[in-house]
Amino acid sequence: MKIVRTIGTMMTAVVALAAAPVAAKEAKRPNFLIIIADDLGYSDIGAFGGEIDTPNLDKLALSGMRMTGFHTAPTCSPTRSMLLSGTDNHRAGLGNMAEVLAPNQKGKPGHEGYLRADIATLAERMSAAGYRTLFSGKWHLGLTDAQDPYARGFQYSFSMRQGGHNHFGLDVATDPAKGSIYALNGKPLDRLPANFYSSDAFAGHMVDQIKSSAKSKKPFFGYLAFTAPHWPLQAPAEDIAKYKGRYDDGFEALRQRRLKRQAELGVMQEATVPHSVRLTNGGWDSLTAPQKTVAARNMEIYAAMVDRMDRNVGRVIDALRESGELDNTVILFMADNGAEALDVETTGAKMLGKWAEQADNSLANRGTGTSYVTYGANWAQAATAPSWLVKGYASEGGTRVVSFLNWPGSKRQGQTSGAFLTVSDVAPTFLELAGIPYAGTRFAGREVREITGKSWAPLLSGKAERIYGPDDEFGTELFGSRALRRGDWKVTDMGDGAWRLFNIARDPGETRDLSLEEPERLKTMTAAWDAYAQRMGVVMPDQAPYRP
Repeated sequence: MKIVRTIGTMMTAVVALAAAPVAAKEAKRPNFLIIIADDLGYSDIGAFGGEIDTPNLDKLALSGMRMTGFHTAPTCSPTRSMLLSGTDNHRAGLGNMAEVLAPNQKGKPGHEGYLRADIATLAERMSAAGYRTLFSGKWHLGLTDAQDPYARGFQYSFSMRQGGHNHFGLDVATDPAKGSIYALNGKPLDRLPANFYSSDAFAGHMVDQIKSSAKSKKPFFGYLAFTAPHWPLQAPAEDIAKYKGRYDDGFEALRQRRLKRQAELGVMQEATVPHSVRLTNGGWDSLTAPQKTVAARNMEIYAAMVDRMDRNVGRVIDALRESGELDNTVILFMADNGAEALDVETTGAKMLGKWAEQADNSLANRGTGTSYVTYGANWAQAATAPSWLVKGYASEGGTRVVSFLNWPGSKRQGQTSGAFLTVSDVAPTFLELAGIPYAGTRFAGREVREITGKSWAPLLSGKAERIYGPDDEFGTELFGSRALRRGDWKVTDMGDGAWRLFNIARDPGETRDLSLEEPERLKTMTAAWDAYAQRMGVVMPDQAPYRP
């Protein structure tokens, strides 16, 4: 499938949109499409170093702007709250995930576990400005009808409200205590189609709505939130078979191949020192033959999920092309956090045990709708290389994610940007490109939280190389793991109370702690984190979920 974009024929007014939002009122306004992959590793897709077959994403990434410095929160729902609010997750209501709120966080402002009512979502703002707003996929920002995307600004919504589900739809329920809630335009469904598979279904709804938008003549904002490749690892048998034997040499070999490929592709500087890994069970060579077979199969299933998701991205791109809107659509692709390292049999046993006990995880059944498996820390660290650690940590491995933006109106097409960027920047960027004002704390007659992210318009227009200056700060916290970025410098606490200091520009792998060499900088930056926490209402948990 070819993806053809006529960059040279993009109308001048649209090109100027980044610098002059007023022009948007006179020119055809661009469409916007966010595509999120759930727990996807930094190097999983081909354009970022991976061996998984992802031709559709690769073409978009390589013809667009690959963002190697894009950062999210350490886990999914906090990231999604920042994406739609344009501000810190502690202000948006997801200071912690609803499922694991610590006792001392319950009832505290900013830790409600759902998107707060005083957030004017990106969808609400774009809807008020005349856009069609479309949602399909994982929501994870509230379980009730009043918290559904249909109630938060999306005019069309097919949502799976929880954070995870059975990819074949075998757990559908109208009671969140009994299974996963699926809702169409805010109304929970009691059944799904017999041939349901998550990536197929979520893309299918978006495809239908893109076609409908073409008929409506209105610009659209679409948010397609895949649940692949989030556990449980499940995929159609024919997709799994495609990867048989590909991972038989183990996770260490995979990591080295991907590091080499990242350097070749320019998404990693050749001088980068990768962080060492925490290998469980002594590494691949310490596993028994049966253990290797099971581990390789888990990775085959994971790859199959990513492969299937990519083909569904292709369906969406085809729909955009057929509607004549591909060249007028700003497409952002991103993962929601670093790769997931939980192992259903060990580190994730407490969280996932009730589902695993009911599953048939025999080798022959792995990957089906009646199995429940994960792929564990060793494969995950191959996916986050060269970064340190994985999902759940404020390290680069937990928060620096695969991402790219493709829009012919950008001067950055075909380039790679290493500028530090954040998920809270997406809302102000899209709003500025659409010519929609967003300053202040009033929206639609109500008080709302202000947008604190930074617009990428200067970067996209070619007028700036970076959005965050040397004195600009960006803080984060989740599960007691915390960090603050200031220019090229970063202080990080992995949840053990020990602050570490890194120069990310020189040491993106966070391999050299400079705390002893730069004590004054460490002191100043940890004080800055304290000030950030005070402003955002961070409540450090008195207990945290176990992380691998």
